[in-house]
Amino acid sequence: MEHPLCRLFSLLAGTLGLVFTAIEAPAQAYPARPVRLIVPFSPGGAADVPARILMQRLSETLGQPVVIENRPGAGSTIGADVAAKAPPDGHTLFWVSNTHFVSAALHRKLAYDALNDYAPVTQVTSAPNVLVVHPSLPAKHIKELVALAKSKPGQIDYASSGNGSTQHLTGALFCSMAGIRMTHIPYRGSGPVTADLLGGQVQVAFPGIAGMLPHIKSGKLRALGVTGARRSPELPGVPTIAEAGVKGYEMVAWFGISGPKALPRDIQMKLHGELLRVLKIPEMQKSLTAVGQEPAWQETPERFFDFLKVESAKWAKVVRDSGARLE
Repeated sequence: MEHPLCRLFSLLAGTLGLVFTAIEAPAQAYPARPVRLIVPFSPGGAADVPARILMQRLSETLGQPVVIENRPGAGSTIGADVAAKAPPDGHTLFWVSNTHFVSAALHRKLAYDALNDYAPVTQVTSAPNVLVVHPSLPAKHIKELVALAKSKPGQIDYASSGNGSTQHLTGALFCSMAGIRMTHIPYRGSGPVTADLLGGQVQVAFPGIAGMLPHIKSGKLRALGVTGARRSPELPGVPTIAEAGVKGYEMVAWFGISGPKALPRDIQMKLHGELLRVLKIPEMQKSLTAVGQEPAWQETPERFFDFLKVESAKWAKVVRDSGARLE
């Protein structure tokens, strides 16, 4: 006959087992329902397309749909606020980019801390822009553009997708480092920039590569340099701006994944592992490259956070030095 104490210990062990199972269940079950990715940009744009490509494959590996929720406006601050205030259970993620830190530098007060109110997962892509000019501009190389701008200070216009946008600050940094003065013309989005650039109403711009490829290949626009540290595989014959004469110049757009602050470590690491697995698939790399994005990641969330700290400081300085202001 079983001793009463043995029966008691048996019951206690069973009860504790159930408790520990209940505690572990949320992590083991993650994700328990569809995951939403807050993309703080309009659907179909250069910032939205790579997110959709990546999330389609991530849905397969997670076993739950990852649904894109576009929250555009105010330089990505609307979507950033939604993501920062979401429950930290891994079912809401944020498509973070350099625009996030540009906006933080431009706004005196935000409802969130751009660096510390998010749990970093990993960077996913990196994308240089390209310096393009209308063929009517008598400059076939960076040095010729710099010489022309020096001879006509303020008379050459460069367009951007908006005041304080990455395109604006990419151009502002170029002018600063090249020692020239061009006049910034802000537009409302990349579409109008492309239209007026093709029409010759503006002569210079620093847009993303993907949307410019057809116009460069057709000869409607001339590519003088890419803004990254190395040449783009999509434009192998185009030098970097640093190569072409503006030593030390580098400006790259990037995207990554973060969650709300206090995201559980096990969920953070699961997302990190799944994202790296997806990014290393050759077909995924080809798909991202086709839309002007180069796959990029950090080996740990902590390294991504270090990257974010550097980006935050860098963009704050670029905004400050450029004199950019909100309209």
